[in-house]
Amino acid sequence: MNKTVISYLKNTVKQYSDKVCCIDDNETITYRELDELSDAVAYKLSSIVKRSTPVPLIMKKSCKALILMWGIIKSGCCYVVIDGNQPNVRIESILNTLNASLVICENDITKKVPSYDGQMLKYEDFIKLDTSLVEENESIKDKVSFGNDIIDTDPLYVMFTSGSTGTPKGVLVSHRNVVDFIDIFTELFEFDSEDIIGNQAPWDFDVSVKDIFSSIKVGATLRLIPKKYFSLPMDLAKLLDEDKVTTLTWAVSALVILSSRGILEEYTPKHIKKVIFSGEVMPAKQYNIWRKCYPNAKFINIYGPTEITCNCTYYEVKGLYGEEDVIPMGKAIPNERVFLLDDEDRLITEDMISVPGEVCVSGTAVTMGYFNNPEETAKRFVQNPLNKMYEEKIYRTGDLAYYIDTGDLCFSSRKDFQIKHMGHRIELSEIERCINSFEGIHMSCCLYENEEITAFIEGDAEEKALIMYMRKTLPVFMIPARFVFVESMPFNNNGKIDRKALKEKLQ
Repeated sequence: MNKTVISYLKNTVKQYSDKVCCIDDNETITYRELDELSDAVAYKLSSIVKRSTPVPLIMKKSCKALILMWGIIKSGCCYVVIDGNQPNVRIESILNTLNASLVICENDITKKVPSYDGQMLKYEDFIKLDTSLVEENESIKDKVSFGNDIIDTDPLYVMFTSGSTGTPKGVLVSHRNVVDFIDIFTELFEFDSEDIIGNQAPWDFDVSVKDIFSSIKVGATLRLIPKKYFSLPMDLAKLLDEDKVTTLTWAVSALVILSSRGILEEYTPKHIKKVIFSGEVMPAKQYNIWRKCYPNAKFINIYGPTEITCNCTYYEVKGLYGEEDVIPMGKAIPNERVFLLDDEDRLITEDMISVPGEVCVSGTAVTMGYFNNPEETAKRFVQNPLNKMYEEKIYRTGDLAYYIDTGDLCFSSRKDFQIKHMGHRIELSEIERCINSFEGIHMSCCLYENEEITAFIEGDAEEKALIMYMRKTLPVFMIPARFVFVESMPFNNNGKIDRKALKEKLQ
C-alpha cells in the first residue's frame, strides 16, 4: 500500500466512517464528511495549483481548516498553516519564501501583505464546505486520483520555526517523515480509537502534527481547544472534563497553567489517561502536582526539534521527583539514532556520565531541510562526522545534553544559552531549575546581557529569601544580579518562553 498519510485516512474511513473525527466550538464532523469534503477541495485545487507546491492556509484551527488541510494534501500539494495575528512583516516574509501562487484565508488580509501578488482567496469564496459540495461533485472521484499517485518522499507540510532564537526558517517535511514517526508514536504510547485528544498546540507548531495525524491513524476524536481557554484555566479544566478528553500532548507551559494556579486540585478532569509533554523543561514541582492528581496516568517527557519530525527521544516519568531534580529526556524513539558530539566532533558515550555534548539525530524522521534556503540547510543538515564510509545525513540540534547512570539523556541547555561569566562556564537552565524549586514560584527564565545575569520570575516570593535559598546550592557567581517579577511569562506560538520579549524589558 502507498505509505503516505492519505492511507491513514482511507483506512480509518473504512472502519469508522460515521464516527466523530473532529470537534471545535462551533461544529462537529465525521470521518466520512472529512473524506468527502476534502476530496471536493482537492478536485478544486488540482485545477489551479501545481503539484508539490506549498499552499498557505491562514486560518484559526477548526473543522473547516482540517477539511481544507486534507484537501491540500490530497491534491498533491503541501500545506503551510500561518498565524494571521503575526506581525505583517513576518507573514510577508513567509509568503515571499514560499513563492506560493495561492493563499487560502479566513479573513481578507490583503492589506496586511500588500507585496503578495498571488491569489488570496477567502475560503468561503474558494469553496463552500458543506454537504451540497459533495452532491455537486458526485462524479469527481472519476476525475482525480486523490493522492493515489503521491509517493512518500513528496512534501507534506512546511512548518516555520518560531524565530525566538533567530531568523524563522521553513522546515520541509515529507509523507515518509511523518508516517515513520506516527506509526511508532501511536504504538509506543498506546493510542487507540477510544482516545479523545485535546489539541492545545496551534497548527503552525509541530506538536499539532502528533494530534492531527495520530487521531487519523487510529480513528480517535480530535477536540480542538481554542487559545482563549488557556487564559481561563478553570474553564479549560471544565472543557477537558465535559468533553471526556483522555490524551494531552501539550507544551509544558500549557500544563503549568493548570498546575501552578491550583486548578487541578480544585477541579480535576476525570478522564485523563496520557499526558505527553515537550517544548520546555518540565519543572519537577509542576510535574509532581499533575502526578498526584493522576497517579495511574501515563506521563511521557518527549524531546525534539521541528527539523527531525516532532520528537527523537522519550522518557516515561514515574513516581515523584525532588523539586530540583531533572526529568530525563530518555532514550531514542525507535528507528531514530540520537547521539552526542563534543566540540571536536568526538562521540560522547553512555559511560561518560555528565559530560555535555551537542544532540545529533539521524534516521528517516530527519526532514528534507529548509524550504528555499539551501545555505541554512547546509549548516544544520550535514554529513555524520563519525561516518567516513557512505553518505549519512544528520541534524545538529544546537541543544546540549548529557548521560546519567541509567543510560538516559538529560537536557542541559541550548548551546547559545550556555554562558561564560566571571571566568566560569554556566548553564542558565541550572539557575532556572533552582529558582523553580522555591516555594511560590511557578516558572523562571534567565538571560545574560551586558555581562549580567537577570532572572525573570512568575510567582510570589520575597527576593532576599530567594537569594538565601539559592546560595545553599549555587555558587555566588551563579546568583542573578537582577530579579524581575512578571505577572505572567510571555510565550511564543510554540509554547516556549519568549526570550525576545523578555530581553526587550531590559532595554
